[in-house]
Amino acid sequence: MTLTLATTAPGEPEIFASLQGEGASIGRPSVFVRLSRCNLACHWCDTAYTWRFAGDNRPHRDDRAFDRQANQITLDEADVAERIRSYGVARLVITGGEPLLQAPALARMIEALGAGFHIEIETNGSVAPAPALDPLIQQYNVSPKLAHSGNPTELALVPERLRTWATDPRALFKFVIASPTDLAEVETLAQTYAIVPERLFVMPEGTDSATLRDRSRWLAQAAMQAGWRFTDRLHIHLYGDTRGT
Repeated sequence: MTLTLATTAPGEPEIFASLQGEGASIGRPSVFVRLSRCNLACHWCDTAYTWRFAGDNRPHRDDRAFDRQANQITLDEADVAERIRSYGVARLVITGGEPLLQAPALARMIEALGAGFHIEIETNGSVAPAPALDPLIQQYNVSPKLAHSGNPTELALVPERLRTWATDPRALFKFVIASPTDLAEVETLAQTYAIVPERLFVMPEGTDSATLRDRSRWLAQAAMQAGWRFTDRLHIHLYGDTRGT
């Protein structure tokens, strides 16, 4: 059985060790696995090479289509597990794309991986984890997409899913913020689904340090006033907007 991954270069799966750059685990050494494919299409997505292949007309601000063969690779689940173990890092972050689209295969890969790992999944929050996968996960980094992402609300903000995530103590919410007007939407979602401030992060949208710093100035203050948590994008400051970092 197989998993479909993104690539760092044609034929090279995007499996790498780095510091977690966002959210509750920021700064922690981690091994990352980036899966391919996504059910949403954010205008500002910085990993559009995982879903915007030639023939996909969903809008993106760069209006660039990627060659599927060069940007996607299929590997045996046991092969993925072995590559993860080779890094000797106990924290695994599974990202995408939308990883939960491949939940059954992920469950089998994690079983092959064996014990001793803290496993995080980064998800857009619109897809339910499969029953076989859910008990294997220690942390969900849930990033619901706001209106400025360009996704239809009925696809991005699924009430049943948001209610379930809000009651799961493993789920930490991370909202991408591009302008101060986004904050009212976060407040509405927090009130509607009873998302506690301790589990709610706001993060500036941006793929360069200058943009992140500029937005962080007002966003940090807004987080203070609302009682939310603030997170930067550490990997952008360290490595820029590059694959495998």
